[in-house]
Amino acid sequence: MIVTAVTTWFPTRQSPSRGAFVVRDLHAIQKHADVRLIHLVPPHDDDGTRRLVHEGIEVLRIPFSPSHPRGWLRAIRVLNRALSGSDVVHSMAFSSLLALAPARLEMPWLHTEHWSALTTPDTLPGPIRSGLPILTQLLRLPDRVSAVCNFLARPIRDVRRDRPVDVVPCIVEPGNLVPRRSRRDGALRLISTGGLIERKDPLIAVDTVAHLVDAGYDVTLEWLGDGPLKEATRAHAVDLGVSERVILAGSQPSHKVRERLGAADLFFGPTRADNFFVSAAEALIAGRPVVVGATGGQGEYIDPGVGALVPRQDPAAYTSAILDVDARTRALSSDEIASVIGDRFSSERVGREYANLYEQLLANQ
Repeated sequence: MIVTAVTTWFPTRQSPSRGAFVVRDLHAIQKHADVRLIHLVPPHDDDGTRRLVHEGIEVLRIPFSPSHPRGWLRAIRVLNRALSGSDVVHSMAFSSLLALAPARLEMPWLHTEHWSALTTPDTLPGPIRSGLPILTQLLRLPDRVSAVCNFLARPIRDVRRDRPVDVVPCIVEPGNLVPRRSRRDGALRLISTGGLIERKDPLIAVDTVAHLVDAGYDVTLEWLGDGPLKEATRAHAVDLGVSERVILAGSQPSHKVRERLGAADLFFGPTRADNFFVSAAEALIAGRPVVVGATGGQGEYIDPGVGALVPRQDPAAYTSAILDVDARTRALSSDEIASVIGDRFSSERVGREYANLYEQLLANQ
């Protein structure tokens, strides 16, 4: 079986971390099918390469810019030719629908969706938000659509009505667990991973650290990730007198994230909205309890015995939840916390679920 994946999100020299979730999914799918990838590369990510092999994945890059009609039409013509010989087309990322919608597909089509704007449209700029009801109609076109959680699947089902919508989670691979530290020093080490962006709300994270310090707790927060709010976050920590307790460590490779999770006591993610919230799942699988914002799909896998969902963006509420979860989970081992998820999100499980969807598509041709 030949599966041709189509995506606008994939690593380039310009953006080496872009679309890491696509790479993980394709590696899982490779255990069940021959995989090739068509990368519809936007101008800001284009490094000039057109054919390459990335981590064992055969890649064809096609320049793609929907805002330039001639280039868009040229990309669609090249895409149609490149799809020849595929048994299944698997698009990943909403923007790839803009190229596949006018394509003349003769083979089954699965689309996988991650886009947080489908569940939280208020995070979009005004012009795009006003056009969202029209854009979402593109989700009716694929033969099947998979979402990474039920939270995201619900609005997609509203659009697709009686057409199939499945749930296949993001890949979060189990690994070696680091035992939890003794806490004899009396300190509380918090960690967060993700972009320093409005939706992740790093400013309220700083507020929460200040609340904990005011209450007499020896607390630090290490934030792994970059973004446009980096300087505002740093300045806010200075204003509240907690600059030495808020460590902005920048973006880190996955092995370093795992290492830092192992050194932390609790994951704190005050997100305003997420779909799957990979970072929270990574923390649990690393054997660390979590306190996160409640809006999103994370409630589908966070067991109350090892974490808390906070329903409002209030530093006092986050402070209370952190102290409660820390007290309740302090006696739990890394293994006990990680077992709540186990291998549910492993590449083996996810790859098998995609393979089952391909088989259903081919059987219904």
